[in-house]
Amino acid sequence: MSYDIQKQHRRSIRLNSYDYTQAGSYYITICTYNRESLFGKILDGHMMLNNLGEVVYDKWLSTESIRHNVTLDSFQIMPNHLHGIVTINNPNGKESSPGRGDPAGRSYEINERRLKPNSLGAIIGQFKSVSAKRINILRRNSSMPVWQRNYYEHVIRNEDDLNIVRQYIQNNPLQWDTDDYHPSKLVNKASQYNTNAITHNNPTYAHRLVITGD
Repeated sequence: MSYDIQKQHRRSIRLNSYDYTQAGSYYITICTYNRESLFGKILDGHMMLNNLGEVVYDKWLSTESIRHNVTLDSFQIMPNHLHGIVTINNPNGKESSPGRGDPAGRSYEINERRLKPNSLGAIIGQFKSVSAKRINILRRNSSMPVWQRNYYEHVIRNEDDLNIVRQYIQNNPLQWDTDDYHPSKLVNKASQYNTNAITHNNPTYAHRLVITGD
């Protein structure tokens, strides 16, 4: 049976009964606001990071150093999104900082009634916040959104699943022309739906997204 990791990942939904603070590995995708290509370009099957992409690279790697219960596996920065595998090793471990992080990159204190400090959502929220802050310093615009409010996630169930995800992430730059996040594909979708429908109102998208903080 064939397994389309991209299709499966896009269709994943948040599991209401699943504890996202427990130890395990998660495949995540985080998109830029309005899917704008901010982080560089694909050249001959390789991602060429610009200065904003370098910020994302550095801040993603720092996630592991500031959260001692987190290990990063394969990841790939693309022009308008980031794929990565996050492993939560010790859900009860202490982190160096509870972090701040708004899903779109604005600062806010984590509301523990909505977002558990060691959860996947808290990890992603903090990364978005610190990377957006630095990016907007470089862009000289403190109010401009960097990230889409939502993110996609897929719980990695076993070793086979992990290897499939790793291979997909590694090959993503080679498949950029056929990627659903490629600007040409987004233009085609915009011709079918209004701009808001692509990321918010289209029901075929909305149920696949995780709202950080919910």
